[in-house]
Amino acid sequence: MTLATVTPPWAYTLQLPQDPRGPGIARATLRTVLLVHGMREVIDTAELLASVLVTNAYRHSSGPYSLRLRGAGRSRVRVGVWDSNPEIPEPFCGGVPGEPCALAERGRGLRLVQECADAWGAYPIRGGLPGQGGKVLWVECTGRPELHQR
Repeated sequence: MTLATVTPPWAYTLQLPQDPRGPGIARATLRTVLLVHGMREVIDTAELLASVLVTNAYRHSSGPYSLRLRGAGRSRVRVGVWDSNPEIPEPFCGGVPGEPCALAERGRGLRLVQECADAWGAYPIRGGLPGQGGKVLWVECTGRPELHQR
């Protein structure tokens, strides 16, 4: 039996309801997709950043949201999250988020984007039917095999 090989660019989209289990399902899906595509070296970083983005989508929007994974090269993945809230947060709109105080319970996630993503960006979604607007936040992660060799 011959196995099919999917080379970049590939893409998967996962629609998530406004449900507290959504971020966990998104992380598990991301991990599975990257394992299947032989991208072990990028899993931890991509999972961390996807967790930040999908958790923020769940917490700061009132409707469904989606996770999109796209192969962007041999060891590069783009993780995008759409939600219906049109507000684009720092650092995605060009600013720098403030430093959260030591005891703050929130505010560290987008700082992780700055520290861990190789690239990030955002774009607004306008028009369409009600509930189809919003924004997409995306990050790119590149595997660095030399960091994982021992």
